[in-house]
Amino acid sequence: MGRGIQAGQRLPPRREEGCPGFGGGGTREEEGPARCCAGKYVSGVTRRALQLVTERLVVEIPGVSAADAMADYCRRNSGHLGPWEPARPLDYYSRPFWVRQLRAALDEFHGGQSVRTVLRLREPDDAEGPCASEQVIGVANLSQIVRGAFQSAVIGYSLDQDMVGRGLMGEALGRIVRYAFDDMRLHRVMAAYRPENERSAAVLERLGFEREGFARDYLFIDGAWRDHVLTSLIRPEPDAVRTESAAAGGSPRSLRSNT
Repeated sequence: MGRGIQAGQRLPPRREEGCPGFGGGGTREEEGPARCCAGKYVSGVTRRALQLVTERLVVEIPGVSAADAMADYCRRNSGHLGPWEPARPLDYYSRPFWVRQLRAALDEFHGGQSVRTVLRLREPDDAEGPCASEQVIGVANLSQIVRGAFQSAVIGYSLDQDMVGRGLMGEALGRIVRYAFDDMRLHRVMAAYRPENERSAAVLERLGFEREGFARDYLFIDGAWRDHVLTSLIRPEPDAVRTESAAAGGSPRSLRSNT
């Protein structure tokens, strides 16, 4: 069940469960290859910022040209995802809403605040590199990124109802977790799920996430406050650090991902 919160102790950030939640903002609409990271990012530039590839998926932070695809994904899966998500604004299924969200996602990424990706099925590569279908089949986000002594992020995700049961979410999350640890050098990735969400529990367990606690009335979802199971995955320690930790009596956990 985990330890209780002590007086004066800082509460951990809320962990997301399976919902897009891209944000809002931005000023300008254009699409094209991601710009060189060496240049200074200008708020409102709305080109694709990141692309990760797995055997079957392209996982990317898209430009605003994905607004229609995102609105379609949400409309197509409203009944499937509704019981697991918070209340949505009236314009949630519209293109203007997703243009704002995708612009904000780009600003957040370049500001080091989040990594909000969409999932697309991979198609045969061409001369320019990996190709993917236009249709969005899922989302996976790293949010609430905290640096300093914490070095952590919260992961949230959802998948198209027609893609469930194929192992695609585990494939996507494994790649994103590897990006969080290897590229972002984060120490901890946290996730939460409702106790009745057995599929979410299974995919996190396969990736090596370990249960850390149980939070009552954690998030207001589908019209009520819902309990959540709290989990996390710790980045594997380098051999030298692992040896020192063991000598000091520590027992560090390791990443058990199949990706």
